Amino acid sequence: MIGDAGRADTGAFLTRLLRLDPAAVVRLRPPRLYPGRPGQAELWAMLPFGVLVVRLVTTPLTSDATVAAAELLRSLERGGAWPARRDESWRWPVPSTRGEVVEVIPATDVERVARAASVTLREASTQGLGGRRVGERVLRDALLDHVPIVVTTATGQRLDVPQRLVQAVVRMGFLRPAAATLTGADTEGDNSVTVRSAGRWISLECSYGSAWYLATSPLRLS
Repeated sequence: MIGDAGRADTGAFLTRLLRLDPAAVVRLRPPRLYPGRPGQAELWAMLPFGVLVVRLVTTPLTSDATVAAAELLRSLERGGAWPARRDESWRWPVPSTRGEVVEVIPATDVERVARAASVTLREASTQGLGGRRVGERVLRDALLDHVPIVVTTATGQRLDVPQRLVQAVVRMGFLRPAAATLTGADTEGDNSVTVRSAGRWISLECSYGSAWYLATSPLRLS
């Protein structure tokens, strides 16, 4: 069971996840991606737009288990037994390493990109594109595939960060609120986002969690 120390972080993760996918499952496993974190566990989920998200939560864990997100949240809120395991429902690979740091960018830049996408979607939904009506789903898919952030690795390779990764960290609440940073109310770490690369995995690592995207075709261009 998740103890009091990890209850708030787990609850925040599950609440945001269920807004995006009411039928989501979550995978809890010992901190393999973040070794050396005794008393903590990795909480993983797959978002509807193909991005894995993970947050470290404080709870001792010795085994790997998948459960329904809604059932786990009810267990946290009301107490009771641990949800039934649904290990067969987890069908996605997870990165085996955090890879290398490519660049560190301000969280405000990530927020700005997310806001711009929301404005674009709203305007295109009401006004169309070039006077032509376009379905909202088509617009959303196009925006998710759009590349708003481009960084360069130490070897000079280009790394494209798609909008879907930006939306993942914003919608899951992984960015540190700017107000907390300015007032000093929250002083752990800084308000930045780390872009990481691990093989075909691309990650945005934030104050409260990370999002990972496994490109189906390489996003790097010479």
